[in-house]
Amino acid sequence: MRPRPPINGRGIFSGNGLIITGLTATLLAMIFPIWSFADRSGTGYDVLNAETVSTGYGPLSGLDRDFLTKVRLAGLWELPAGRQAQQKGTTPAVRTAGQHLIEGHAFLDERVRDVAGKLSLELPNEPTGQQQEWLATLESAQSVEFDRQFANILRLAHGKVFSVVAQVRASTRNSLVRALADDANTTVLDHITVLEATGYVDYDALARDMVADSTPPLTPTPAPPGPRTDPAPAVPVTPPPSPTYTLPPAVTSPRPSDS
Repeated sequence: MRPRPPINGRGIFSGNGLIITGLTATLLAMIFPIWSFADRSGTGYDVLNAETVSTGYGPLSGLDRDFLTKVRLAGLWELPAGRQAQQKGTTPAVRTAGQHLIEGHAFLDERVRDVAGKLSLELPNEPTGQQQEWLATLESAQSVEFDRQFANILRLAHGKVFSVVAQVRASTRNSLVRALADDANTTVLDHITVLEATGYVDYDALARDMVADSTPPLTPTPAPPGPRTDPAPAVPVTPPPSPTYTLPPAVTSPRPSDS
């Protein structure tokens, strides 16, 4: 009969440790999927639902309302910038770009005020502080320096709005906002094209600015205001007497849903 090998205490504890480690890993693997899919508080979808209100034209999200505000603000400062380009531009291409800005934003301003009225939303009547600074920069610039500042400031601004238009068009559940996004997409793309046709756009600087602005803020911005019982009317921008190029046809405004 063979003698039994001596009992090694360290071997027993080592074996128990491996068993405990394996059980712990298995337990964590079972718990993780439950935690991942059950605890969804604070996710983007929750934020979307929290900022969305019901309307007769479909749900209206915080992004939708922010889009309407941005379209309105764009007209409040880009239309005056277009007038400056017509007065101070040193080349026909710069003056043509200015004319497109005037006519395009007069068209979009009428559309966004109509949509905001149907959704009982209040729109701003003054440009933001940054937009006023841009106008002041253009006001002080002269000759070729004005042409360069005009093309690059306006091209950067349109690039930012263009990305918002695409996001809204792809995700909105509101029929009025969807139609406005179609109009904005056509108009903003036209403006980007004529600004680049001036020959003054610095694409390297533009790329750097766009990347810098893509950094998320440290704190989330508050949701834009929702529908109001008695919103203050938005003052219309002054339209030009007659367009000098073909404006995109306004998308037919859908009727409220029967539900």
